[in-house]
Amino acid sequence: MKRLLILSAFLSVVFSSPGYAQKDTLENQLSVGINFMAHGEYQGGGLPKDPDGADVADQAGFMLGRMRLNMGYIRPGVEAKAVLQNMYVWGMKGNNSLTLYEGWVKLSTRGGLFAQLGRVALSYDDERIIGPNDFAMAAQSHDVLIAGYEGHGHTLHTIFAYNQNGENVYTNTYYVGGAQYYKLMQTLWYHYDFSKLPLGASLLFMNVGMQAGIPGKAGNEPRVVWQQMAGTYLKYSPKYFTVEASYYHQWGQYAVVSMDAAKINAWMASFKATAQPFKAVGFELGYDYLSGDDYVPLTYGGTFGLPRHDVTQSFTPLFGSRTKFYGMLDYFYESAYIHGFSPGLQNAFAGVNWTPFSGFNVGATYHYLAAGTKLSDLDSTLGHDVDLSLGYKFNKWISLQVGYTQMVGTETMIQLKQGSSSTHANWGWFSLVVSPEIFRARW
Repeated sequence: MKRLLILSAFLSVVFSSPGYAQKDTLENQLSVGINFMAHGEYQGGGLPKDPDGADVADQAGFMLGRMRLNMGYIRPGVEAKAVLQNMYVWGMKGNNSLTLYEGWVKLSTRGGLFAQLGRVALSYDDERIIGPNDFAMAAQSHDVLIAGYEGHGHTLHTIFAYNQNGENVYTNTYYVGGAQYYKLMQTLWYHYDFSKLPLGASLLFMNVGMQAGIPGKAGNEPRVVWQQMAGTYLKYSPKYFTVEASYYHQWGQYAVVSMDAAKINAWMASFKATAQPFKAVGFELGYDYLSGDDYVPLTYGGTFGLPRHDVTQSFTPLFGSRTKFYGMLDYFYESAYIHGFSPGLQNAFAGVNWTPFSGFNVGATYHYLAAGTKLSDLDSTLGHDVDLSLGYKFNKWISLQVGYTQMVGTETMIQLKQGSSSTHANWGWFSLVVSPEIFRARW
């Protein structure tokens, strides 16, 4: 907290300087809009057995609704935004899901310095590590202070977060079950756009503090354990194609289910190429590798076993928008393997999209999915996934997306997910988004 107070004092000096001061005659802008999403899903297969060992009924269908009220204010040097969000399931009794999804103020100078404070939907690079995950109805935002510089091709963001369950007096360390699963976070993100090349490069460093320990338990008292991540993201975009590549390494400790902590040493790498040789047709090709553990902490049948080493090599994408990368079904990082075991992931994919006329798009992507580590008595192939999508934009306010995913699992998938339903999984969905601006004023 001492660091935050020092930083706040420094920012107050910077942004109250004569070069930052603004006159009341400068232009003000106020905008109000709504964002409504109706989302329906059908799910079949891919579920684990229940605790008694029987296969569960693995089909479900439901409708979801989400309404956001967006309010924004801008004037030179000052920007503010508030987004109220309500999410519900059609037919549910009661509704206690009204939340502040975003609510922040941003101060900036003419020289490019800025400070942003409040609840922010963070989005960096391709959103693999930090993104709003907006396809999920609740989406993701963070209570943070962001300070940095933007200008002349350079962008530098420093991010600070400190989470509490309430205005606690005696339990400032213990934090479990809050809005975020981490206690503290410091992030440094730097991006540079080359002036003479269609090339952008980013560097990222994160220090995330997770809560570990149990109140009152001797030898395992509440404490913060730290996990670090560092990496880079590159994007090269000449006229007819784009190449993206990234690498991230993860180390430190992470909190496990028992509220203890374990060491982590993991990494991931990705490559993606997209091409648009014709106006209406585009292609993509890529490969992701996420490291994993080369042991099974519990035997395949579910009988209790012992870990074979004390360091996990399982990479965690932390705050990423996950449905963008490993198949729309997101079967591997939103749905756990048996007892938390993670063999990592290999994802080789190829896709095509077709835009026969403006506003209409059809896409298909194939994913070959395999474990990221060698399994002692199972083949590494997990399955095959095909994602189909169709989108139509009626106008600038109304759009419709429809999708279908079919995954075919292997014997390895059955064993690691514990259930015959893991041999198949299918998912159909649609999202109707209506997002008009209903009011705008300038004075």
